[in-house]
Amino acid sequence: MSTATAMSLLPAELAAALDGLAPLLDWHDLPVDIASLTALAAGIGWASGLRLYALVFALGAVGRWVGVTLPGSLDVLTHPLILAISGLLLVTEFLADKLPWMDSLWDAIHTFVRIPAGAALAAAAFGDHSAGAQLLAALLGGSLAAGTHFAKAGTRAAINTSPEPASNLLASFGEDVLFAGGLWALFTQPLLFVGGLLLFLVVAGLLIAALWRFLGRLLRPRRARLENLPPTLPAGTRQ
Repeated sequence: MSTATAMSLLPAELAAALDGLAPLLDWHDLPVDIASLTALAAGIGWASGLRLYALVFALGAVGRWVGVTLPGSLDVLTHPLILAISGLLLVTEFLADKLPWMDSLWDAIHTFVRIPAGAALAAAAFGDHSAGAQLLAALLGGSLAAGTHFAKAGTRAAINTSPEPASNLLASFGEDVLFAGGLWALFTQPLLFVGGLLLFLVVAGLLIAALWRFLGRLLRPRRARLENLPPTLPAGTRQ
């Protein structure tokens, strides 16, 4: 097949792929059980802690342009203003995450953004269910967002102690690939995503514990120096 023929078939193939994607994501009109929505809420929480604005834009984009019916109250993400703002913040985060130390500053600020956003988005997925179900979804989404965020932020802070910038760039692009792969699995292979999420949580737990020990080793010399300082005599006291 020539290149021209392949290019002429690309729009039709792309349209067919999008048509095949829609029923996989149509959680509202299909008979979706609580387990499926719980997997979705867990995925939303995980992705919020890693790439919040990319998640918001991706959900809004598939709802607006692919014809996917988002579950619960998530259809608010298809509003043009939300798409524009999340798209702008997506690009800003992508660039900030590639700069050493700027990424850690960005992560520190977003400690107060990603976790509540993950809880809110997970609860919104259960918008058609009871208040109790929404509360449990918020706890799930917020907890997973927190775990993912602290694992990411701690790892990047440790990497930033290295003077060379290549490791920071590799880590950032690795997170981009992890987010894209995780979102693909969540949309198309939920069972595969759940298995991967469980593995990620184990690794993240071990990573957070290792980072905590690393922080303790960094602070130990400072504590030792403070403990070895001579005692301060009260004013006017002679030795």
